[in-house]
Amino acid sequence: MYRFVFTLVLSRLDAEDVHHLTIRALRLLAVLPVAKRVLHRRLAPRDEALRVRAFGVHFPGPFGLAAGFDKNAECFEALAAFGFSHVEVGTITARPQPGNPRPRLFRLTRDHAIINRMGFNNAGARAAAARLRRPRSIPAVVGVNIGKTKVVPEERAAEDYMASAKELAPLADYLVVNVSSPNTPGLRNLQAVELLRPLLESVKSVAGRTPLLVKIAPDLADEDVDAVADLAVELGLSGIIATNTTIGRPGVVSGEAGGLSGRPLKARSLEVLRRLHARVGDRLTLVSVGGVEDLDDVWERILAGATLVQGYTGMIYAGPLWAARIHRGLSRRLRRHGYRSISEVVGAANRVGG
Repeated sequence: MYRFVFTLVLSRLDAEDVHHLTIRALRLLAVLPVAKRVLHRRLAPRDEALRVRAFGVHFPGPFGLAAGFDKNAECFEALAAFGFSHVEVGTITARPQPGNPRPRLFRLTRDHAIINRMGFNNAGARAAAARLRRPRSIPAVVGVNIGKTKVVPEERAAEDYMASAKELAPLADYLVVNVSSPNTPGLRNLQAVELLRPLLESVKSVAGRTPLLVKIAPDLADEDVDAVADLAVELGLSGIIATNTTIGRPGVVSGEAGGLSGRPLKARSLEVLRRLHARVGDRLTLVSVGGVEDLDDVWERILAGATLVQGYTGMIYAGPLWAARIHRGLSRRLRRHGYRSISEVVGAANRVGG
């Protein structure tokens, strides 16, 4: 049914307009606690074998929603009710900002991909914090993804990230430093270790006990992936999220600028995950995102070393029951392969290969 509606209706509408309509619908659900609880009982992962413990946080399953959808922490409870084990809100900046001019979100339907150049449009850390403080009617694991305010110069980036972290870290189950979006000028420069080290040290100093992760780009050279991995271990970070969108256009013909996500990113995202796991083993939690479309993709990422897997673009093409279907499929596959827990699967392909 969803594919029929998507093909005949949604695909003909402006992508950002559809996104805003979806957020409004989810916000409506968010104020209907009975409806939320009914959906949560039917769709949220409940199989004990799927439970994941990562950086001290308990997740009901391994598959969550990546940052970029719920930019302002408006509907994370509703999204959890639809079956995501965790929802990463943001990217949130210290100050409110409108983002880049429209149009800035484009579907590449034939490629099952999206190009975005949103530019961290959000209402700012204080507004997000107010929403995160509200009482919840269902359990929801919430990560908070923070980025640099566009008008802040690179030399003051650490102060800007620290301002967001002070506001949001106490309200987050985990905190993510995003230095990998291609849509804020100069942001990716911060992935260079000599700039990234003081930035992460500064954020860590104010994050307190909240687990801290860093999100990296797929466009990093392999030696830079290794350098960031080594730095994350040295600084005692909780994990790495790999990967963000790409400025490359693997197999895609499009003149639109921005970050590409979806199916064309699959191969590189998996390659980066495997490289990270070979480098850090189980010393860090690895979260894999990029080109995740279905159960097979999630299973492959876990086998390759991801403790958690995230998606976003896949939901645009698969519909709102996507996460629930994947978790149910994981339960069946665990039993078919004789595993007692999803934790036994993490990195299994690398152990066999070794």
